[in-house]
Parts: sequence; C-alpha cells; structure tokens
Amino acid sequence: MKVQDIKSQIDVSKHDIGIVHIGLGAFHRAHQAVYVEQTLAVHGGDWMIASANIRSNYSLVEQMHAAQHCYHVVEYADTSHATLREIKAIKNTFFCGSDEGREALLAQMNAPATKIVTLTITEKGYYLSPSTGELLLDAPEIQHDMASPSQPKTALGLILESLKQRRAKGLAAFTVLSCDNMPHNGARAKGAVVALAKTQDDEFAQWIEGNVAFPNSMVDRIVPAVSEQDLAMIKADTGITEPTVVKCEQFSQWVIEDNFPAGRPQWESAGVQMVADVSSYEMMKLRMLNGSHSLLAYLGSIAGLKTVADAMQDKKIRAFLEHYMMQEVAPTLPSFDLAELSTYCQLLLARFENDSLQHQLKQIAMDGSQKLPQRWLSGLTELQAKTLAAPGIELGIAGWMAFLCNAEQNQQSINDPLEGVLFELVKRYRGDSVSLVASLLQRNDIFPAALATNEAVLSRLVHLLDDLLAGVKVQSLMEKIYQQA
Repeated sequence: MKVQDIKSQIDVSKHDIGIVHIGLGAFHRAHQAVYVEQTLAVHGGDWMIASANIRSNYSLVEQMHAAQHCYHVVEYADTSHATLREIKAIKNTFFCGSDEGREALLAQMNAPATKIVTLTITEKGYYLSPSTGELLLDAPEIQHDMASPSQPKTALGLILESLKQRRAKGLAAFTVLSCDNMPHNGARAKGAVVALAKTQDDEFAQWIEGNVAFPNSMVDRIVPAVSEQDLAMIKADTGITEPTVVKCEQFSQWVIEDNFPAGRPQWESAGVQMVADVSSYEMMKLRMLNGSHSLLAYLGSIAGLKTVADAMQDKKIRAFLEHYMMQEVAPTLPSFDLAELSTYCQLLLARFENDSLQHQLKQIAMDGSQKLPQRWLSGLTELQAKTLAAPGIELGIAGWMAFLCNAEQNQQSINDPLEGVLFELVKRYRGDSVSLVASLLQRNDIFPAALATNEAVLSRLVHLLDDLLAGVKVQSLMEKIYQQA
C-alpha cells in the first residue's frame, strides 16, 4: 500500500469557532471538515467547527474529546493507493442528550463569532413528508419542540431557539447550510424551520423568512460506515488505530449557492464550487449517483451481493446501471449535454468499482421511503409526462418492495421512519402481490398520487415483484431491460 501522509497545517489556538455543525457522523468528518481544514491552512480566520450529535452516538463525542479533536481521514484511490489526512478543523464537540449538553450547544450557536450552522441530519431529521414536503406536525419529536420550545430535541428546534435568543440579544442571524443528500436541501431546511416557527409565533416565522439565509448545496463523497474489518485494514495500511478514523473514496465534490450574509470561509481555495444556483448539479448527482446506489442496494442484495464493488464485477449489472443513467436519467437533465452526462456516468461507474471501500449495500438500503422520491420517483414522473419508458426504475421499485417482504419475513429492521406501517402492509397482503403493490403505491407520503391510479405501472410492478419473490435471477431481468432499449 502506497500512502501519502498529509499532516494538519493549522494551529488550533489561533482560530475561533465560526461554524456549528449538527450531525457529527462519518460524512461530516470526511467531507465538510476536510474542506474547512484545507481552507484554514491557506487563509486562516475564525472558521473552526463545533460539532454536535443531538440524540445518538455519545461515544463518538467522548472519543473526539479524548483525542483532543484530532482525527484522521483515509482516502482510498484503490486497494494500492491512499492518502492519510490529519484533521484538526473540529475544535469542540457536544452531545445534546442531556440538558447540560443542549445548553452548551445553544451557547455556542448564540456566540457572536458563530456565522454558519451546518447540518447533516439525513432526510428524516427535517421531519418533512417525502411526497408533499410539509412538516410532519404529528411526529413525537416535533410535538415535543412545539410544547417545549426552550428545550428542543430536534435540529429544527435548536435552530429556532438559537435564532430567537440571538434576535433578543441584537445579534445577526447565522446562515443555515444543509449538507444533506437531498434536492433543494436549503429550501427544504428553510421550509421546515419556518413551518415549526409558525406553530409558535407567526411574526417570528416572517422574521426568519426575511432575515435568515438557507443556501442550497450539493455534496458528493462516498463514505461507508467503518466496520471492525475496516479498522483492521486501516491499521495494516497506515498504522492508525484510533476509533475516530474515517475511510472514504478519494473523489470529493461540494457545490454551494453563494448566499452568506454573515460571511463565510474562502472555500474556493479548497476546491468548493460557489455558484448562483446548485439545482442542476444536485439533480444530476441525486438521480445518477444516488439513484444507481439505490438500484444496487435493493437489486444487488436480492442477487446475493454484499458491496457496491462486488456488484460492479457483474457485467450485466454494470450494463444495467449504464442503461439507467443514460436512458432513464439523462432525458430528465436538460441542463447538461449528452457528452457531459456520458462522462459523468463513466466516472461514477469507475468510482463504484473502487474495491477498497467495501460500501455495504445494506447500509445504502436503509431509509428507502425517504430516499426514493428524490432518487427515482421525481424522475419517473417527468419521464411519464414525456411518455418515455422507465423499466429500470420500475424494476428498482419492485426490488424495494421485495426488500420489504424479505426484511419483514426475516424480522430485520430497515431503519425507516415508516418501517412499522410498511411491515404491516407486507404482513397483511403476504401472498397477494396485487393488493400489496396497490397498497404501497397508495402511500402518498412516498409515491406521487398519479402512480396509484396507473394500471399499466401497477400491472408491470406486480409481475416484476412476483418474479423477484419467485427467485427469477435479477441479472436476467436487468439484461432484458437494456437489450430492449
């Protein structure tokens, strides 16, 4: 293994915290923190990060404190080449599972030096209906924050309480930057925060709409969860034994709408693309990369495969993904010409083949009800409006349904907010695929209403689900699709 070792170039004592981040997971540490590290090394400034977990993974906060907030990121180009980065950009960490932790985080959010609050809380952390985008007012956590706004449990509630306190002190609002993997993430964050504010004080909600910036952003880096096997590999490759180490691919991209009234780091020097409108970039990435990942997660798992790289060894699966990207996604991306999309498609296929990441398909398969609307279903709606076929997406939907059936039968959690409801439908209609498919399509918190009344789609999905549950080889169904294109 050839390893390039890059030491941190920043003196932590010379930089104050300017960014508060909610969602101290592997992705944040391998993506945003790396960009901030590189920017601080070149330009300095008070842009260190304070990161928090609000409900889970207290042990990581403890580990970060024990390591004095220094950790490493291992960027694997392949199984023979890697870059080892020492990261010191995170200056403090919090856990908000206690009153003390929550108050400490709010104090940091209210500090005059805090100019930006960033988020990686996953789709479900915004408590928005995947299909309508409306705030889920009945969610227990949202109900709590409505009843006890000064003791918030959600990121939305924390942002609201901090903005309320900053306003009372005469401090300017911070910018809220969502770094989550969903379309229009800034607009969705704003919608969620304003909707929650309206349940408390309509005038305050109007103030937020007029005074708080919520730029959209697009993030891209494959960062698998680190397993015990990964830790052993990292130790063998680099000698690093710390529990806070993160592994990822070498590729990284961050595109941000340049709307930061309170100021921002000079991220451009680290390769961040600051643009006026991020929507075309995010749609390309969500539908091509994330949409392909979801196809692999459900169909690859049914085929008995464990990782993305394993699946990419199969020529039929690779050809199917190429068909999906170029025949079913490309027509929905008018901002890019065919040559650009073809180049991006080949780049993605090469990234998926990186066998050093061991990116688990079961990890990608989680939270399906929250991911499918933006990865597949919005594109499917556009294709149907153009009377274009989408057999790959339909096979993916059938794969997700088969995944639900298998998980329910094996009593395996799918880590989905709708798990209970979905498993109940699977149980009720076991052996009756027509009723099962129809009842799932009628879930308007996942699927667009037009799909529930489309008899042709219903019929095709029933046949595909029956085939998958009967053991018809996934690769044969894929091959039929791309050969008929």
